[in-house]
Amino acid sequence: MNNKTNQYINGQWVDSLSGEQLEVMNPATDEAIALIALGNQEDVDKAVKCANTAFESWSQTTLAERLELLKKLAVIYERRIEEMAQTITSEMGAPITLSRNAQASSGLFHIKNFIKVASDFKFEYSLHPDNTDHQIIYEPIGVCGMITPWNWPINQITMKVIPALAVGCTVVLKPSEISPLCGMLFAEMIDEAGFPAGVFNLVNGNGLGVGEALSNHKDLQMISFTGSTVAGIAVSKAAADTVKRVTLELGGKSPNIIFADADLAKAAKQGAFNCFANCGQTCIAPTRMLVERSVYDEVVKIATETANKTEVGDPAVEGRHIGPLSSSMQFDRVQNMIQVGIDEGATLAAGGLGRPDGLDKGCYVRPTVFTDVTNDMKIAQQEIFGPVVVIIPFDDEEHAIQIANDSPYGLDSRIQTSDMDKARRVARRMRAGRVQINGFTPDGISPFGGYKQSGNGREGGKWGLEDYLEVKAVSGWMPE
Repeated sequence: MNNKTNQYINGQWVDSLSGEQLEVMNPATDEAIALIALGNQEDVDKAVKCANTAFESWSQTTLAERLELLKKLAVIYERRIEEMAQTITSEMGAPITLSRNAQASSGLFHIKNFIKVASDFKFEYSLHPDNTDHQIIYEPIGVCGMITPWNWPINQITMKVIPALAVGCTVVLKPSEISPLCGMLFAEMIDEAGFPAGVFNLVNGNGLGVGEALSNHKDLQMISFTGSTVAGIAVSKAAADTVKRVTLELGGKSPNIIFADADLAKAAKQGAFNCFANCGQTCIAPTRMLVERSVYDEVVKIATETANKTEVGDPAVEGRHIGPLSSSMQFDRVQNMIQVGIDEGATLAAGGLGRPDGLDKGCYVRPTVFTDVTNDMKIAQQEIFGPVVVIIPFDDEEHAIQIANDSPYGLDSRIQTSDMDKARRVARRMRAGRVQINGFTPDGISPFGGYKQSGNGREGGKWGLEDYLEVKAVSGWMPE
């Protein structure tokens, strides 16, 4: 078992001041693979102080200087990307093929994309093209605390850290204590790239310790959080007394509207598989499949067949199978929610309680399909965060829109139809931060974030930079 009990503060790996430790578990084997420190207020205070000191000089560096370091980071990341993939597989159970093709590769993708976006971003411009008296200046907000989740760990770390560093902010990161090792590997890459001391800091810990200490810290100017809506509310309340900026990317219960004129085989199969991929631990998973009543039975049959054909197995083995859930806590939650669906009277068309056949240990669950679901059921309103899809019938376009928007969440939504006029009509009425029509994948530099209880703020592209910037208006500006 690896000892990873140091924190990365001010450009050095240092002992945690708390003395407390936590085992990191491999969810496929139920075995401990590493020890990390559970940091405390003193660790956070030290990291924030160093980040504030570093901000004075880092915020005054040129964009070219910052981008040069990010380019070095990209080269190092690409060289160590297999190490990142193996780390993610071992600590959160993503199958190695998924880890290579999506989990680890997403980190490199975001680094390169933000380099390009920052290169093209106008940090200063005249308010009026024909008058230089009024100047708009974007400046880094300051020291940013970042709390990232376990389900797409390096994806969310790079979605936050890279734009912040690119615009001149300094950072204190708390990765999830469930999947902290990839964050520590990322810190090693930052160190190797030669970022100045204090620009990037990492403090491991849990939400009640390090997370709360960051959220209410008086010397942080911003907190960026990705996780559950319940935890996001707690972060917002903790941050309120210091009036810091808070950006949140929270839960989802995304609708997938399948009209009768859609390519049913493709829509139903892809829709179900997108709920099972990453073992359902994806905030944008289209877990509410809304199906026009005239084709409901056909879609149910395809989705059920897809679930029954989805293999579950060892994440260390290459393939398109799904692995375990990330932790025993998540396993218990998903099992409980499946039982809730049964108790509510939904029909269990595939999957169900317990581990798949042949797997007697590890956090493995059965790909599950519920039919005869009504949108007021808990399994239709609450985020399960496991490989569970609920299928709900609708009568017409207006009924589909009503059901889709009848949710506390609004992160992502999907529409399947061959009628593009209808697709555009429905897309405009979706109360969600993203809409995907007929499986068309969003652009990597498009904004990502949600409506309602799915959060606020946007990550990705120029919007991801703007989250970490203050806007200053200067009048009486004379050109040089």
